[in-house]
Amino acid sequence: MTLVYSTEVGRIKPEEPQAPRPKGDGIVRIQRQTKGRKGKGVCIITGLDLEDTALKLLAAELKKHCGCGGSVKDGHIEIQGDDRDKIKVFLEKKGHTVKLAGG
Repeated sequence: MTLVYSTEVGRIKPEEPQAPRPKGDGIVRIQRQTKGRKGKGVCIITGLDLEDTALKLLAAELKKHCGCGGSVKDGHIEIQGDDRDKIKVFLEKKGHTVKLAGG
């Protein structure tokens, strides 16, 4: 028997297990992207093998360092603007191997 509705939280759905994120090759890639953003550029940082909480903390540090906004989506960090060089230096100081990907 499964609980279908609760007066405290509404509909109850069984939790679906999330698929584990694929492990990267140890290289952090920084890519600039404008597609689907009305011409506004963002830097997407991929390849970080961190848990969600550690990823959010690193994103917060990067946003403070660059002085701009950003978010964490699907295991990637998005930082607004084109600060790839600042991000690269910051991540290298943290001990990551970094490559600039794309144009």
